[in-house]
Amino acid sequence: MHVFSDPTSRGYARLAGLFYLTIAFAGGFAILWVPSQLQVAGDAQATFANILARNSLYLWGIGGEVVILVAEIMVTAMLYFMFKRVNPTLSFAAALARLSMVGVMAAMLFFHFAALTLADPGTTLASFSEAQRTDLAGLMLATHDAGVWIWQIFFTLHLAILGQLVARSGVFPRLLGHAMTLGAAGYTLDTFSAFVFPDAPALAAVTGVFLAIVTLAEVGFALWLILRGPRPASPAATPAFA
Repeated sequence: MHVFSDPTSRGYARLAGLFYLTIAFAGGFAILWVPSQLQVAGDAQATFANILARNSLYLWGIGGEVVILVAEIMVTAMLYFMFKRVNPTLSFAAALARLSMVGVMAAMLFFHFAALTLADPGTTLASFSEAQRTDLAGLMLATHDAGVWIWQIFFTLHLAILGQLVARSGVFPRLLGHAMTLGAAGYTLDTFSAFVFPDAPALAAVTGVFLAIVTLAEVGFALWLILRGPRPASPAATPAFA
């Protein structure tokens, strides 16, 4: 466990970067690819027929989300200690925001399991008709998906703060930090468009631009942690927040 003892070391940075990339890969699988294989837009019955027919893939998707949660906890703790020297209050606020996001994501798993149980006529609510079970299961999935719009608000706050900590650290590229802060708005815009203007193509386009910026910034930051690590800091190159 020696690698966890020095938040300024390259080994610590590499491990944090590996956890960060784990989130990216597991998220691509569990949050993007698996639903694309199972969910049929506007057809709950077809969606749950797919879930029952490809039950193992659905469970692998849930497993991928569990991997994300574990990696998120590690990243949250490691980033806090990495940037505590820049500003302890803001580093702690960023950690709380990300941990709040993790709490929402963990709660969302209950709705995943509930949807699977409701979709299977042999497990529960046997007295309900197939249409009633499908409607309830659809509600569970819709509630799960709504959780995404909620955790994105916490993630916006986290990235906005983290980006400035990165930019002002003096040991990481300022451009990555500012891009992270700028692009973070994409997550809130995505939530806003989902709840307020779901059929606004212009807003969706703007949201896509911001999300592209923040994705590149986060992946770039993770790769920098793995390949380069923190630069040697000097007092002049490590400004603190006023």
